[in-house]
Amino acid sequence: MDAVISNFDEYLKAFGLTIGLFVVSGIASLVFGTILAVLRVGPVSILNKAAALYVTLFRNTPLLMIFVFIFIAMPVLGYNFKVVENVEIAGYNVSAFFFRACLALTLYTAAFVCEAMRSGVNAVPLGQAEAGRAIGLTFSQSMTLVILPQATRAVIPPMTSVMIALAKNTSIAAAFGLAEATATMRAFTNNNADQRIGIFLAFAIGYIIVVEVISLSSYLVERKVRVAR
Repeated sequence: MDAVISNFDEYLKAFGLTIGLFVVSGIASLVFGTILAVLRVGPVSILNKAAALYVTLFRNTPLLMIFVFIFIAMPVLGYNFKVVENVEIAGYNVSAFFFRACLALTLYTAAFVCEAMRSGVNAVPLGQAEAGRAIGLTFSQSMTLVILPQATRAVIPPMTSVMIALAKNTSIAAAFGLAEATATMRAFTNNNADQRIGIFLAFAIGYIIVVEVISLSSYLVERKVRVAR
């Protein structure tokens, strides 16, 4: 692992970018996916069908194709992300490639978040929604005050799986000019072919640590919010 040790700053920077992609895309997909789930169970038929169509389309489309569309097709169509190009965040110069990758990951992951959240909403007894309507709550009030807080408890395990998949899916950004962990690993192995096994192990350990942190965080949150029986 001499190549990794001697370039440990690049190793950390690569995983920093991977974590950045995960955090931004994760937050955005949780928000967008929850909105889609609310639309799917809502009373407005056209919004329900639109959300269902979105989920069907993006859940059955390979993530690589979404990346290709956003990185290659969208600029041809005139969407160049010039507004967010070379933005400085916390002292780091973030290119438009980062935002494109986050958009692709968010659009894809939100479909899975939607289905996980919808399963949680369906797990809440129907009487809860009826009780909300009985005391005069609107649909949006019932969802935000009664249904979603209970549904969130039920979806923590499946949502954890979605977030773990997202963390690993960030590796696709390596093929589109982002020097995240997988791209850096490839560069290390190209320059140090005799140390491939050690390099693979070092980056595999890095990914395992990221996934274990997600799993541990999920476990702690689940313990905190679960209802005593």
